[in-house]
Parts: sequence; structure tokens; C-alpha cells
Amino acid sequence: AERTVLRIGTDATYPPFETVDPETGRPTGFDIDLVTAICEMNGWKPEFIVTPFDGIIPGLRSKKYDLVISAMTITPERAAVVNFSDPYYLAGQTIAVPLDDTITLGVEDLVGKRVGVQLGTTGELMAKRMDGLHVFSFDNIGAAFIDMANGNLDAVLNDFPTTQSYIKKHGTAKTVGKILSTEFYGMAVRQSDAELLADINRALEELKAD
Repeated sequence: AERTVLRIGTDATYPPFETVDPETGRPTGFDIDLVTAICEMNGWKPEFIVTPFDGIIPGLRSKKYDLVISAMTITPERAAVVNFSDPYYLAGQTIAVPLDDTITLGVEDLVGKRVGVQLGTTGELMAKRMDGLHVFSFDNIGAAFIDMANGNLDAVLNDFPTTQSYIKKHGTAKTVGKILSTEFYGMAVRQSDAELLADINRALEELKAD
């Protein structure tokens, strides 16, 4: 059957990529705009299903939606269970600390510190691989920043663009050190959906060229 609707899973707690517009109650942001344009080019109507990031791949595999766009880094572990589109964004992990912290200058200063991350993210993986950190995982990254502002965390490890966006809006933190990784975001589909993936990549290529 010809596809008319594309059901899209996203964790809408991650500005500037995806967040819920308080006035309309609908997801908005860079990822949302991008996938909406891809849908338009393919003649599909996008239907967004907001879901926590930690369970987003199982939700795709159990057919709750057909595509994931959620500032998701392409990793070998994820690519073993889903198929990724061509990359559409380059990001990396960064350390954020409270404004009055003058001691933490980089990753080597995190030993023994309480570090907040988001469940199921590459930031969480990176933090857990580092020795001597006390890692605290949150359902969404905003909650980690709030906990840090309240004095319960020493740092937050998270994707650079989202951290920048949070700092710009709330001004309660700053980034330190260099970007710690090179990560590409991709859209994910089930491994059986080769045709859908081809349609998405074709539209993405046109958008990049435009």
C-alpha cells in the first residue's frame, strides 16, 4: 500500500532539536522542521509520537512508529538493531558546570564529581566509561541542569548544541574544556524498511543540496 502517514517517534525534551511548543502542545525544533520537509517531499503526513529517549529504539522495533528523529547519534551498537539515514548533523559531548565553578577546566577534573547525564544517551555511555565519576542519569537533560542549579550535581555531560541552547535560555551554567567527541545524528528506521530509508535519504540529499 502507498504510504500516506509517517509516524515519527521523538523525545521532545531536547531543544533546539525537539521540544514541545507550550502554546500548541506540538513538537517543534530543528529535527521536526527537517523531518516535516522530508515528509512533504515524499507526500506523507507526519504524525509525531512523543516518547522518552531511553525506550525510543524498542518503540521503533515494536512498531509504535516508523521513524525516529531525536538528536540520535549514529553508533555501532544502535546500528546493529536499526538502520540509520545518512548523517544530518555533527555534534559532540561537552561538560557544563555551574557559573561559579572556577576549578573544573576539563574532563580530568571530573574525577570524584557528581555528573548528570540523560538515560540512554552517548553522554551517559561516555560518563560511565570514565573512572571515578559518580554518574546520575535523568529522563531528560533539563532535569539534570535543574539538579545542578540546586547544588546536587557538579557537572552535566551532554551534546554541545543542546547544552548551548539551555545555557542561552537559562544562564545558570557554562561549558568548559573542549568538545569531547565527534558524533553524527541520523534518523532511524526498522531494518526491514529499506524502501522507506531510500526515500528519506533521497529527500535529505535534495535538502542538503538546496
